[in-house]
Amino acid sequence: MNEADKSAVIEMALSDHVPFTTIKAEYGLGEKEVVKLMRDSLKPGSYRAWRKRVHDFGTRRATYK
Repeated sequence: MNEADKSAVIEMALSDHVPFTTIKAEYGLGEKEVVKLMRDSLKPGSYRAWRKRVHDFGTRRATYK
């Protein structure tokens, strides 16, 4: 995966409106692969905040990440 694609996936993952299924359809990366990319790319605090946000929204809405 080139840097432009990585950047696009990170931007999509950070968005509150793009589910993991959309990322899978466009880039072929499953949820676990996106999480690994985010862990490797973000600062530790940013990664934890992102995971918390994804988890919190996911428990409130089934269609969210």
